[in-house]
Parts: sequence; C-alpha cells; structure tokens
Amino acid sequence: MKVRIALLATALMFAGSAFAFHCPQDMKKIDDALAKNPKLTDAQMAEVKKDRAEGEALHKAGKHQESIDTLAKAEKILGIQ
Repeated sequence: MKVRIALLATALMFAGSAFAFHCPQDMKKIDDALAKNPKLTDAQMAEVKKDRAEGEALHKAGKHQESIDTLAKAEKILGIQ
C-alpha cells in the first residue's frame, strides 16, 4: 500500500511540472489577437510575428521559460493581459 501511494505521489509530481508551462495558450492568445487585425505599425507587426515564431521554436526545443518570456514581448505589443 505504501509503495502505491509513493508511486502515485511521484507520478503527480511529474505530471504537475509537465503542465506548468503555458506556451501553447500564449501562442493561441497571440494568434487570436492577430486574427482580429490589430492596428499596429509595420514594425510592431514584424516584431510580434518574429517573437511569436521564436517563442514557438523555443517551446519545441524545450526551453519553456525562454519561450514564455519571448511570447510575453509579443503579448505586450498586442496589449494582451
């Protein structure tokens, strides 16, 4: 019984850390905002698209905190809270 509880606790600990990053949700927020054709300058739009692409690449590379930080730059330009 104690072994089962220990295994369950370990599984929950690792499952929690796997879902802790919200890169995909941030990318979806950016995509949704871009679909609404926001009023941005060409330079701002280029920066948002660059940060969005870089954030996705970092996410796929497993660099989640860097991805979140990069996506936050695009969210700031778009006014996403």
